Amino acid sequence: MFKLYDYFRSSAAYRVRIALRLKKLEYQQIPVHLIKDGGHQFRAEYRALNPQARVPSLDVEGAIFTQSLAIIEYLDETHPQPAFLPADAAGRARARAMAQLIACDIHPLNNLAPLNYLKDKMGQDEEAIKRWYRHWVETGLAALEALVTAQSRKGDFCMGERPGIADICLVPQLFNARRYKSDLSACPTLVKIEAACNALPEFAAAAPDKQPDAA
Repeated sequence: MFKLYDYFRSSAAYRVRIALRLKKLEYQQIPVHLIKDGGHQFRAEYRALNPQARVPSLDVEGAIFTQSLAIIEYLDETHPQPAFLPADAAGRARARAMAQLIACDIHPLNNLAPLNYLKDKMGQDEEAIKRWYRHWVETGLAALEALVTAQSRKGDFCMGERPGIADICLVPQLFNARRYKSDLSACPTLVKIEAACNALPEFAAAAPDKQPDAA
């Protein structure tokens, strides 16, 4: 049994929930509320697991893994089916590029910590912060749209006929993009891929509103 330290609205934790469900791996969720009481991720007992004080963290028989992409690739290596990466090196490089565009370029600029810094340290009001969020999300997603549509894709997902690491990253990012009313008109292909993913029970069960700490 895996233990997932989780927050229902965290994009990074959402990715890992999807990955665990696609691999059909049972896991225990341990909620870490990122807002209540100043943020439970800053408590000493959680920092002992993850010094970065972020979610997710995955406990595998006492071994703690952090960073969502590292966790997803760990799961893919230790539980190979269904595979999250293509069989060929070029395909793997393209899939990782798509996933990293989201997880390493879009998401860090719009994570809770930088948004709070803009508010608390830089004195930005809520509307300015939303404009910041939407700018980086919309710019990044437009680039991802171009990457996805440039390839000869056969199937409903980013890399073809089954969901992989890029789709696992895409769906949570689009969920949060809508929370901030981002304009998604420049990425119609990504929206179609999102719909195909969310039609699968594994993606549906991992959605934020289905999590025990969403109440």
